[in-house]
Amino acid sequence: MKPTFRFLLTALFFGVGYTVLAQPMQRPRAYGIRFGVLPTGALNAITDVPGVRVGQVTLQEGQSIRTGVTAILPHSGNLFQEKCPAAIYIGNGFGKLTGYSQVEELGTLETPIVLTNTLGVPTAADAVIDYTLAQPGNEQVRSLNPVVGETNDGGLNDIRSRPVTRQHVLDAIRQAKTGAVEEGNVGAGTGTVCFGFKGGIGTASRKLPASLGGYTVGVLVQTNFGGVLQIAGVPVGVELGKFSFREKLDGSCMMVVLTDAPLDARNLKRLAKRAFMGLARTGGIASNGSGDYVIAVSTANRIPNVSKSSLDEMKVLRNDDASPCFLAAIEATEEAIINSLFAARTQTGHHGSRVERLPVEKVVDLLKKAGQIK
Repeated sequence: MKPTFRFLLTALFFGVGYTVLAQPMQRPRAYGIRFGVLPTGALNAITDVPGVRVGQVTLQEGQSIRTGVTAILPHSGNLFQEKCPAAIYIGNGFGKLTGYSQVEELGTLETPIVLTNTLGVPTAADAVIDYTLAQPGNEQVRSLNPVVGETNDGGLNDIRSRPVTRQHVLDAIRQAKTGAVEEGNVGAGTGTVCFGFKGGIGTASRKLPASLGGYTVGVLVQTNFGGVLQIAGVPVGVELGKFSFREKLDGSCMMVVLTDAPLDARNLKRLAKRAFMGLARTGGIASNGSGDYVIAVSTANRIPNVSKSSLDEMKVLRNDDASPCFLAAIEATEEAIINSLFAARTQTGHHGSRVERLPVEKVVDLLKKAGQIK
């Protein structure tokens, strides 16, 4: 069955208010749009980082439920028993991120990262606790730190009904896999809005050349924020007449950065700050009501929960050699955000609300006129 026809059947079954296009959405690079100078990974996705898995559950029910769950797992082992170095950067703190203080204090991640809607955070955290306690080897665990991020999809989604259940979150975690990552109106991005257009899940990656370490930096975003949209430096939002202060465009952005570069928590915090620079490149302004967070994790070293030694020994990248990773995070975050816009489809939802997709054809024409597409 062709993908477009399969999507049409799904939309009809759920009664979803999509505008179904004749052709599958293409990513910006298919139109000749380029972001930065570094090469991408094979999939141009967060899953280009070896071992990283992503799982998504999409909830589209009746005319009002437009939400979901996206789970990111840094490795396939027991994260509690084999923790990863991690850091979180708060670009603007109008958000409900769970788990921040322990990551900030100890510099490690010990559970999957879950993204969902604002009022789904407590349920998601409860499910992450269930998942972690049930893993073999965790029978004596009595304290753990679930990391759950969110954006508010209450425009398209009946967020007050709190449709996300523990089972949805567990399904997203257990279904997580390597390979291509679906973008747009899926998972935690099902009901989001970005720059006044339909937002969603987006991902991208950068693969450093061997001379710079050969490391991979992958990014996944949940886009639900406003500003003045720029693509490849072109003021698209201005040209389309859709931007903050002309219209009420607010919201949040969750950014998750994974890398196999051997960075410690201190340099992961620095890496996370650079991802926020990638958001700025797209025209995001971190408005008053925006919860903009970056979670950065390295898969290169695993820190045992229990050890016979009083010392943790690991090799970490020197400060002088971290700059290429910084650039990779900036470029991949910028591209992941734009990828989320190109993949998203027009959506109707709660109380008849409707959010149009980015007019890709007009955008491509604008970039051609600006000389950004040859």
